Amino acid sequence: MITVQEQEAGQRLAKLLGSRLGGASTGFLYKMLRKKNITLNGKKADGSERLCAGDEIRIFLSEETYEKFASHKVEERFPEAHLDIIYEDAQILIVNKPAGMLSQKSSPRDVSLNEYMLGYLVRSGQWSPREQAFRPSVCSRLDRNTSGLVVCGKTMPALQRMAELLRSRELKKYYFCLVSGRVESPQRLEAWLKKDAASNRVEIFDREQDDALPIVTEFEPLNLSDRTTLLKVHLITGRPHQIRAHLASIGHPVIGDAKYGDKKRNDSFRRKFGIKRQLLHAWHIEFPAMEQPFELLSGKSFEADLPHDFLKVMQAEMGSFRI
Repeated sequence: MITVQEQEAGQRLAKLLGSRLGGASTGFLYKMLRKKNITLNGKKADGSERLCAGDEIRIFLSEETYEKFASHKVEERFPEAHLDIIYEDAQILIVNKPAGMLSQKSSPRDVSLNEYMLGYLVRSGQWSPREQAFRPSVCSRLDRNTSGLVVCGKTMPALQRMAELLRSRELKKYYFCLVSGRVESPQRLEAWLKKDAASNRVEIFDREQDDALPIVTEFEPLNLSDRTTLLKVHLITGRPHQIRAHLASIGHPVIGDAKYGDKKRNDSFRRKFGIKRQLLHAWHIEFPAMEQPFELLSGKSFEADLPHDFLKVMQAEMGSFRI
């Protein structure tokens, strides 16, 4: 018998069976469901049922057959790294991702925060890929060379709820960035963004375009020097490269941004400070009022300290500063 764990709740029965019995074909599993050789809570099931924690799945197969299908699953190994965990409960992890680390892998050879997070959960005894069909995952993403807060879901309900919050914009996200030039007043920018997947670049338009998505970015200056401004950015819509491309489109590219930035300025900061990435940091997130099982997050906010390279440039450029 399989008892559905809280982490696995919310997924379909067929998906869980496919994960637990990796050696069985999909057709075989559906045949066993039709013949009631696999039941859910003592009743016939068709595989489409959404599972709840505590549901009981009974599998009436010979022990030899069950072991053959169940043991087919390849043992996974996950890398180990020190994670700067800002917050953790039974549902989520919030991690301060360093610049240079992928949020999720883009090719099979990559190692990302997602794999490091899975390794942490395995070693801390919170998740087992062999025993649980559900796979934890990062919920929010940052570009490789952007640092700061990333939310990770430890359970299926958490992944679903975090996706809802991001889609509805109820999860508020604030960033710090250093940009070229002087920005002297708060602004709210509205535009349209179109992504070119082949080049992994986006383009910003001031009017609606085919295949372009609306974007909204708010920001306020916190500190200024003659040639640089520290901005606090409220990311209202969360499109790929939105902050970097949107600010570059109004003549204030993020310092160190090789894709949308000012090459001459970037070269200067690289020579002077060793800066090889965009100085953009996901600093602060705020959760709305939350229901069970997310009551511990209700109304809470979390922050990630600025990394050393960011602070070094700010101190040199602005001397004393406030954030």
